[in-house]
Amino acid sequence: MVPPVDTAEFRRIAGRFATGVTVVTTGVEGTIHGMTANAFASLSLDPLLVLVCVDLDAGLHELLPHSRTFAVNVLAEGQEDLSRWFSSKRRPEGYSQFDGVVWVPSPVTGSPLLDGALAYLDCEVADILKGGDHSIFLGAVRDLGELGGKAPLLWYESGYHRLPED
Repeated sequence: MVPPVDTAEFRRIAGRFATGVTVVTTGVEGTIHGMTANAFASLSLDPLLVLVCVDLDAGLHELLPHSRTFAVNVLAEGQEDLSRWFSSKRRPEGYSQFDGVVWVPSPVTGSPLLDGALAYLDCEVADILKGGDHSIFLGAVRDLGELGGKAPLLWYESGYHRLPED
C-alpha cells in the first residue's frame, strides 16, 4: 500500500509552480462578488473555454451556479493589494467589498472588470465539475480584452513576484 502524501508537503511542492493571479467576479440577484484565484487555466480553443477552481466554502461557489456568468480579471504587477483584498475572509459581502475599487461592468455579462488589470475574459458557465474540496467551473468565453496593465502579477512559493525587467 502506498503511504498517504502529506498535505503540507503537497502545498509546498505545488507552490513551486508559478502562476498568474486573477480575481474572478460575478453579479447575481442585485449583488456582486469577487474572489482571488490562481487556479485558473485556458482549456480549449474550439470552443473557447477556461476553467477556474473555487473552494466549496467560498462565497463565489454559492453564487456562480445562480449567476451562470463570471469574469476573470488577470491582475497586473502592482495589484497585490487587490489580490489580498479579494482573498481576505474579512471583506464584506456584495457591493461593499468593491468600495474603493474602480471597476466597470463587463460588456456581455455585466460582471465587474477591475481597473488596471492586465486583461479579462468574460464567460458563461458551461459546466461544473467536482474536484475534491473545490468545484471546477468551465467558462465559455463570450468576450475578452486588455485593460491597460503592462506586466502580470505572479504567485510563486506563497509570495507575489514580478517578471524581471529586460
